[in-house]
Amino acid sequence: MMSTTATDEADEICASCGVPARDDIKLKNCTACYLVKYCSIKCQKEHRSQHKQVCKKRAAELRDELLFKQPEGTYVGDCPICFIPLPLDPEKSSRRPCCCKIICDGCIYANHKRELKELQVKKE
Repeated sequence: MMSTTATDEADEICASCGVPARDDIKLKNCTACYLVKYCSIKCQKEHRSQHKQVCKKRAAELRDELLFKQPEGTYVGDCPICFIPLPLDPEKSSRRPCCCKIICDGCIYANHKRELKELQVKKE
């Protein structure tokens, strides 16, 4: 089993000439596919014919992934009182008829609790 440092070192070589990355040699990723690294533009140009098909395929995959990536859920917005994201379940929030804003059940509960306390104080 390879250690992570050995794997990292194996990934840090020029795809064209095989020069490993060192302090004085910084390898740059292929900007289209990010699969290979090069030590110079000369190496990138020399390796282009070998890398072209794989690069185009991976670049298309990356583009499609970015274009067609669906969010894990919809974003309803934040509660205007506590600024916590509203739950996706519509049963856990309510639309206020006075302002037509959606407020989380936690803020509604806190408001009811506050109103009950105010009523108790007025009765005393």
